Amino acid sequence: MPQLVMTARGVETGLRNSSTRVVLIAVDGPDVVGYGNVYLPDPEQEKPRVRITVHVPPELRRQGIGSAMADAIGAEAVRAGAGSLLIVVSDDDASKEFATKRGFVIGRRMSRSSADLSAVPAPLPAPDGLRVVDYDQVEPRQIWLASMAVADGDPSGLSDSPPYDEWLATAWDHPDLRRDLSVAVVDGETVLSFVTTTADPDRRVLWSNLTGTIPAARGRGLAKVVKSTALARARDAGFVTAHTGNDAGNAPMLAVNEWLGYRVTGASWTAEKTL
Repeated sequence: MPQLVMTARGVETGLRNSSTRVVLIAVDGPDVVGYGNVYLPDPEQEKPRVRITVHVPPELRRQGIGSAMADAIGAEAVRAGAGSLLIVVSDDDASKEFATKRGFVIGRRMSRSSADLSAVPAPLPAPDGLRVVDYDQVEPRQIWLASMAVADGDPSGLSDSPPYDEWLATAWDHPDLRRDLSVAVVDGETVLSFVTTTADPDRRVLWSNLTGTIPAARGRGLAKVVKSTALARARDAGFVTAHTGNDAGNAPMLAVNEWLGYRVTGASWTAEKTL
């Protein structure tokens, strides 16, 4: 997944500060040869759908590492009370076969796209009465509230809703977050629409981590405002390429991305298993 912006310091921050994940690794001497997550559910939920991940580098596959990781991660999810498991599967036959042999049913297609920042359109202005600000000009709780307002609308089930303190540590204080390139449209102090941007200045790439408009403010073109502003600022800051990912059924967001110059470069799939 080379399109993801994940620096070493960013990965370390996520591992050190997350209290809502179980992380397991497979090791061969000093080398990490497999990695997996269980995103822990709210303990009050009954038989929840629990998101997991299993990763093995391509050159190390077909040695049983992935199977051992999947078994261990699945056991951790069961201990957490899972009623079903949700995973993202790469868009290749081997990965899909790995999942389906373990009882997962392939579900929604997830697209990933890239844009050449030299060709992004001019930023759109906010509608009258609203302001465009970057994240340094807004209270973090307002961004968190807006993020929570849009999380349930993700049909893929991949968006999470962490407690505020957890979100502060793992998202707001994430070392790869570029608050100057993360943009919101606000009405007074209320965030109506936003895009959160993480970036790797060494590679000159960025990732639109989450774009959302709260339900009450949809249909006003605000996603175009925040994303066009963020991408233009990133271009002016010397970045070259922007990446993002979307549910392939999210037609409104895909239309915004096409207008911005994004082109689909690949895909993955959600897959679910009932326990």
